Amino acid sequence: MSMAHLYGKDGTDDEVEMERFEISDWDLENEFNPDRVRHRQTKEDAIYGMWAENDSDDERPSFGGKRSKDYTAPVNFISAGLRRTTDEENEKEKDSDESDEEKVKREEFQKEFAPQKLKTGGFFKSHSKGFTGGFRTNQEIGTWEKHTKGIGQKLLQKMGYVPGRGLGKNAQGIVAPIEAKMRKGKGAIGAYGSERTEQSLKDFPIVDSDEDADEDFLKEMSQWRKDPTGGKKKPKYNYKTVEELKAKGTTSLGRKMAAPQTELSQVKVIDMTGKEQKVYYSYSQITQKHDIPDDVQSLGKDAKSEGFSLPELDHNLELLIEMTEQEIIQNDRQLQYEKDMVINISHENEKLSEILEHEGKIIDKLSHILQIVEDCEKRLQPNCENPLTLDECADIFEMLQEKYFEEYKMFDLAELSIAVVFPLLREYFKAWNPLQDNEYGLEVMSKWRKLLERDQLQHGGCDMLSMDPYHRLMWEVWMPSARNIVSQWLPRNCAPMVDFLENWMPVVPLWILDNILEQLVFPKLQREVESWNPLTDTVPIHAWIHPWLPLMQMRLEPLYSPIRNKLSNALQKWHPSDSSAKLILLPWKDVFTPGSWEAFMVKNIVPKLGMCVSEFVINPHQQHMDAFHWVMDWEDMISPSSLIGLLEKNFFGKWLQVLCSWLSNSPNYEEITKWYLGWKSMFSDQVLAHPTVKEKFNEALDIMNRAVTSTVGGYMQPGARENIAYLTHTERRRDFQYEAMQERREAENMAHRGIGVTSTSIPMNFKDLIQAKAEEHNIVFMPLMGKRHEGKQLYTFGRIIIYIDRGVVFVQGEKTWVPTSLQSLIDMAK
Repeated sequence: MSMAHLYGKDGTDDEVEMERFEISDWDLENEFNPDRVRHRQTKEDAIYGMWAENDSDDERPSFGGKRSKDYTAPVNFISAGLRRTTDEENEKEKDSDESDEEKVKREEFQKEFAPQKLKTGGFFKSHSKGFTGGFRTNQEIGTWEKHTKGIGQKLLQKMGYVPGRGLGKNAQGIVAPIEAKMRKGKGAIGAYGSERTEQSLKDFPIVDSDEDADEDFLKEMSQWRKDPTGGKKKPKYNYKTVEELKAKGTTSLGRKMAAPQTELSQVKVIDMTGKEQKVYYSYSQITQKHDIPDDVQSLGKDAKSEGFSLPELDHNLELLIEMTEQEIIQNDRQLQYEKDMVINISHENEKLSEILEHEGKIIDKLSHILQIVEDCEKRLQPNCENPLTLDECADIFEMLQEKYFEEYKMFDLAELSIAVVFPLLREYFKAWNPLQDNEYGLEVMSKWRKLLERDQLQHGGCDMLSMDPYHRLMWEVWMPSARNIVSQWLPRNCAPMVDFLENWMPVVPLWILDNILEQLVFPKLQREVESWNPLTDTVPIHAWIHPWLPLMQMRLEPLYSPIRNKLSNALQKWHPSDSSAKLILLPWKDVFTPGSWEAFMVKNIVPKLGMCVSEFVINPHQQHMDAFHWVMDWEDMISPSSLIGLLEKNFFGKWLQVLCSWLSNSPNYEEITKWYLGWKSMFSDQVLAHPTVKEKFNEALDIMNRAVTSTVGGYMQPGARENIAYLTHTERRRDFQYEAMQERREAENMAHRGIGVTSTSIPMNFKDLIQAKAEEHNIVFMPLMGKRHEGKQLYTFGRIIIYIDRGVVFVQGEKTWVPTSLQSLIDMAK
């Protein structure tokens, strides 16, 4: 059977092809049939879509014979499916033998009471006895488990399910399965009201606002329907007050107030749904088509015409009512808008009045300030009877800050001091001599600093226009007097100038003080150092240089090198018997850096002391100690390593030689013991604690013990051996106690140093670390002047020459420079 009639193919014209979309009987019968034969998409349909080459008869199921196989197509493997049993085949044959009369009865029964089973155009039967539509009772739930082992019911019961109750922890689930409700006709969803079943209303009792709206809509539409009894329907009137219209904001027919005309609202619409073609000029008129009296239903033969009918009048009245309602609503909205505008304007008026009041107060304050400034300007005139003083001017600025603080900051009234205060302060400091009266004007400037200085740090070289008023006052008024007095000052008379700057330091800005010290004071000191001669000048140089250390600190570093050179030249012919050299050098010990000081002493003092010790004669019978005292007086001036080296080289060798020669000539051991203890008392504890000195005195004890024990057959002084043994034991025990005490002190110092380490003890770079280690081990570390290797400065570390490159120490070897560690460098230097 061909299905070309479904797609509009005309047998006469093969070229014209039209597809019809009307719902046919075949569609209605097979819409709700779950077992209908469905059209399956072929491979060509999937690839080519609408351009696939297939017959139109294949679009819907036909009732013809088998389709001819296409043996040219590739082989497709499909599922073989399931073969029907004999019982199913017999049941199918019984169903096909039913009579037409039984079919008609069953169809009528399905339409009224049972779920509808649609025809498919032939003997198209369902193969399953299951649910095909309609209602299902609770008794049928799980009845299919009689053919199985009932595993589903058992699992549910294990989980706590009770038959007849809902699922869930609190049995909140539905008891009955989802039910289907058959519509009354063939309309769309919702065309016949709510489609909820009684069971769903019980399970989910939710108020549906859409249903209420549908009911209201049906009520309103029912007024236009004809009474089925044939009688005339009495019209119902709805009365609305003005307040209701204002509250709801809608027209009498439930429509919102007409919106402004837009392009869509002016579209021409042709309505062909009725008996005659009608034309509307907006979409809103479609909703009002029942209000138009032209749409009159044709009267039947038995219907009676109304006695009095004026549709035009009804329409006009309806329009007048609607226009009146819209006018009422628009007037109400306009009134509300005007009220809101009044409220907004009142609030704006209040704000503007507050602003106006605030501006008026500001104007009054500014006028008062202007009056004060004008009064100050008048009193500054030369011929004024009541001239302005500094105290009055300070009181005025203090009053401005306290009473008009905001205006003082906003308009920067501190700048008025340039025109008001500067002339008065110039006159105040005109005849001032800072060296005679260094406290003159200090209190006045302290008061003006509190009034004029801003909370910011100013540095020299800034623009005068952007400079702080107080800093500008100090620079233009105070600084000329200070510059004038410094130019007349003699550097050797340093006390008045130092006192003057120390007294004014809290008041003078930092950058002005730096300018005075660097540009005025330091050049004069430098010229004075160049003209100083340590051999002829009676006043020592530290007397007029050291007072500047608290103020200038590191700024005096460039003066130290020429001072050391002059002192070194003066010490060329010096002898240790002259103690004046120590008096001149002692004040500089803490001023020079430890490295530079040690280098100076090694170069100028230690060689002189070594010559003195080498000339020293040791005579136990008649000893002269003057030369020894000359050398030991420099113990606190030179490093312990230099002193120990000097003694080891020039003293202990001669001393041990004298002891050996004395012991070889039948000595008096009591005198030797006193001589040994006497020389040991000539050294300080620090020198005695040094390992070299300790070793030398222990060596003397060993020589005395050997001398006592080696005397065989000769005369031996009674008790000599016991005295020497006792002396040795006593000295060893004293050394042990001293070492234990020193270790205890070092441990305490290390613990205290670990708790309170200061930031100044931390080296800033590798060179500082080397210098700190050199000072710790008493090793001289100083640069070699004018000596460089590949652009790197050469240094002496003890007797070793080194240079530093990117944190690595290089030591001079036989042929090349070798990198080494810091500890290895210290070991080599020792």
